[in-house]
Amino acid sequence: MNERISFYIEDNVAEVKLNRADKHNALDHEMFEAILRVGDQIAQDDLIRAVILHGAGDSFCAGIDLSMFAGEGLAHDFNEKMKRRDSSLANYYQSAAYVWREIPVPVIAVLHGAIYGGGLQIALGADIRYAKENAKLSIMEIKWGIIPDMAMTTSLPYLMNIDKALEMAMTAEILDANEAFSKGLITAIDEKPLEKARALAKKIANKSPDAIRSIKRLFYQTWHKNDEFSLDLEAQLQLQIMSGSNQMEAVKSSLSGAKPDFLNSKL
Repeated sequence: MNERISFYIEDNVAEVKLNRADKHNALDHEMFEAILRVGDQIAQDDLIRAVILHGAGDSFCAGIDLSMFAGEGLAHDFNEKMKRRDSSLANYYQSAAYVWREIPVPVIAVLHGAIYGGGLQIALGADIRYAKENAKLSIMEIKWGIIPDMAMTTSLPYLMNIDKALEMAMTAEILDANEAFSKGLITAIDEKPLEKARALAKKIANKSPDAIRSIKRLFYQTWHKNDEFSLDLEAQLQLQIMSGSNQMEAVKSSLSGAKPDFLNSKL
């Protein structure tokens, strides 16, 4: 990774830290590149069973670096970057948020300080969000005369009613942590959200990776689909898991109380 990202793996859990504290982890080209690189790396690593995403300094991510609007700024290869990336539904900018959805294991975002614009869209790309009381969230793009275009349309419908989402997007209203929790944007508020995220990641890493990956796929692919599609996918995924070595190990460890020894998932 470049200096924009800090990344390591321990006990099957990856920790990714946005590491531009002096700029509140604002998104410039180098930050976009670093996020995509680490996201793609994690997505291909069968060793990883959970991911924690957080930010250095006073904020998770304050959104687009205003330097992106100056000079060449966003115009730098803009048309090319708006095309889908290879092996993804998302373009370059969307992928900074959508890559966390493409990762087959759970991603837990830890939020504090400013979570604005692109920063909020990245946070919403995670599966679970723990926040400090000082978190401030905003769909900020209208302030700069643009729309939210970093995959928010693939995440927000799972969390909010359309009227509340429109109100936020059209006003750039800043929500405190309690308001964001009440609207469904935050999973929980905690004094020590990073510790809470690490405890959850450890718990997930000790479950069958086949089942964990399949649960994430099942929920995202069925949440807004009809019963026929949903029931078929349930059966399909269960058939892939049932009687496999990791499923048998889950049963064995649950009955014996011993720590499970799972194989890395290929699902």
